[in-house]
Amino acid sequence: MKNDNDISNRYDVLVVGFGPAGAVAAGMLGARGHSTLVVDRLTGVYDKPRAIALDHEILRHFDNMGIADEVLPHVAPFTASQHFGAEGQLIRRIDMVPEPYPLGYTPSMVFTQPPVEAVLRRHAESFDCVTIELGTEMVDLDPRADEVVATLQDSSGKSRKIAAKYVIGCDGAWSRVRELSGMKLEDLVFDEPWLVVDVQVHEAALAKLPQTSAQFCNPARPTSYIMGPRNHRRWEIMLLPGEDPREMEKPDNVWRLLSPWLAPEEGELWRAAAYRFHALVADEWRRGRVLIAGDAAHQQPPFIGQGMCQGLRDVSNLVWRLDRILKGRSSEALLDSYTVERKRHVQALTGKIKAIGQTICERDPVAAAARDARILAEGGGRPMTITRQEIVPPIEDGLIAEEGTPARGLLFPQPAIVESSDQRLMDTFTGPEWRLVLDGRQIGVTEGQTLAEAIDGIVVKAVVPKDADAIDPSALREKDGVLSAWFDRHGAVAALVRPDHYVFGAARSVEVLRQQIADLSTRLA
Repeated sequence: MKNDNDISNRYDVLVVGFGPAGAVAAGMLGARGHSTLVVDRLTGVYDKPRAIALDHEILRHFDNMGIADEVLPHVAPFTASQHFGAEGQLIRRIDMVPEPYPLGYTPSMVFTQPPVEAVLRRHAESFDCVTIELGTEMVDLDPRADEVVATLQDSSGKSRKIAAKYVIGCDGAWSRVRELSGMKLEDLVFDEPWLVVDVQVHEAALAKLPQTSAQFCNPARPTSYIMGPRNHRRWEIMLLPGEDPREMEKPDNVWRLLSPWLAPEEGELWRAAAYRFHALVADEWRRGRVLIAGDAAHQQPPFIGQGMCQGLRDVSNLVWRLDRILKGRSSEALLDSYTVERKRHVQALTGKIKAIGQTICERDPVAAAARDARILAEGGGRPMTITRQEIVPPIEDGLIAEEGTPARGLLFPQPAIVESSDQRLMDTFTGPEWRLVLDGRQIGVTEGQTLAEAIDGIVVKAVVPKDADAIDPSALREKDGVLSAWFDRHGAVAALVRPDHYVFGAARSVEVLRQQIADLSTRLA
């Protein structure tokens, strides 16, 4: 029998790491009332940008958390990314889907990380049930049947033990949680050296720079250019064989590499950091009561700016599960599908990112010319446009309906709902909860509530176009017909939607819906 007299405190959840993933996990847990301890060996927000892109799925979560208005001043739309071939010719564009936007927000955005990360931390700190200890390192884990005992060490070297029902490792690429738990990284075979340079460009020099983001697929030295908010510009520059990464970070070498675009007197060097762009994923994301998320679980090349987004998808996927388990609504078996869903999603997206990266990184001039010809041929001889949104895959396995079910694993749309002269996005009427959303032209709310009684805490709403007839007068009326068109496209009369906004399944009839609800009720229990 282990001696528990030296355990100082017990919590529902211990979150290790207070970067974006850890801060969002803590905020989401705090909002749901769970006692949460967050530890991080560092004492403040890193003052330079690392992540630069986020998308509408992540902003939707920020809005659900009540912090979107604080985040938006540090955000700007992501411009189209133009890909230029070996001869400098335009070969492809990556853009975002047009309005009306499917989730209610600009689909692709750039942001400035330090102030956004500060917002995420303040949100987590606002909950009385969340305790945050900076300058504190988790140095050991002792998983037990009903809790995990963690040894913490402060900056003076003093140690103590705490216990938590669950531990989430959001402690980055060199995750101590992953290491202590015996989870291993699998190599998805991508390893390239790059230099990432962030510059705060002087106002007078902005006009001379490209006015959209760009990928220069030049075999002599592939380079990415990203337009950040306001005067923030980023270059990601491939390092060549024989170049010492530490030497290439020095200002003289950085400005030499930037010389085709900018001179030293035209901007302030904000950051220059050499990285190896990896594609790695953990073999397991859960060992008993210990789970990992974010960079602890996966690392991927940055070519469509999904690194931080993936980490926040992890915690949004995980927290609603833990919430149900901690509240006694579901068994711990609900966690079994966490690795299944997120690992497969990361592998699928990383495969697409790798393909884009390998296209960009081609250094053989003959192969690069063939690549350019192939990409142009795919567009019928002209540069084609693809969207970032079609690159990000759906959930393909896990807690979703059986194969062949309409819309399974897709992100559920979020229409603008009109009320007299006002309009609000639909999540304000439902919250990030389990939802049964009905096509109000075909099913009324009362019938839906009767069908959904088996699922504890589910929210039932019907939606119709603003000028359409509704079976039920309580139906919400949408401004642009986004959701009604979605129902029509999938031939569905209703959809069961998860708290993280992914569709469990859509139903083509009331009878099929009844069967889906029975299936979901069993699997949630």
